[in-house]
Amino acid sequence: MNIEELREYCIAKKAVTEELPFGPDTLVFKIGGKVFLLVGLDRVDGLSFNVKCDPEYAITLRQQHEQTVFPGYHMNKKHWNTVHANRQLNDQKLMELIDHSYDLVFASLTKAIKESLS
Repeated sequence: MNIEELREYCIAKKAVTEELPFGPDTLVFKIGGKVFLLVGLDRVDGLSFNVKCDPEYAITLRQQHEQTVFPGYHMNKKHWNTVHANRQLNDQKLMELIDHSYDLVFASLTKAIKESLS
């Protein structure tokens, strides 16, 4: 997976916005105003991104993929993982992790926000 494929996959999801709130080097994808993925644009050769994750699943992923999944860099380590693309996980698994993050964040939105996005 490369940065273009990652971006296309994220923006294809329903009601996703992309922003640069932390400056030109960090692309942020949101649903309902809440972040579900961050990716650094300054290191596209070694693509990595942060995604939200169920805390128990996060631990499992880190144990199973020690060279690929790490506690979220500059994020709440309990709820966020940093995932290095193109190591142990194929693109399908990377997309599943993105979907998991999107679904977790969507589920946390208020009923009013969810309805406004429909």
